[in-house]
Amino acid sequence: MIVVQLKEGENIERALKKFKRKFEKTGVVKELRTRQAFTKPSVKKRKEKIHAVYVKQLQQNES
Repeated sequence: MIVVQLKEGENIERALKKFKRKFEKTGVVKELRTRQAFTKPSVKKRKEKIHAVYVKQLQQNES
């Protein structure tokens, strides 16, 4: 269960923003979306390799 601590006189919009941020960090929505459709292990592995290459290129361009 997500609990958001509010300070005295804190705005409700700010509290909602905190709640949404904590909810996103849990990854519930992301997991639900991935479970809706089955992806073959080979496709998953291919996407991971492509992502790894992309991250590696970003790191090389940065330094």
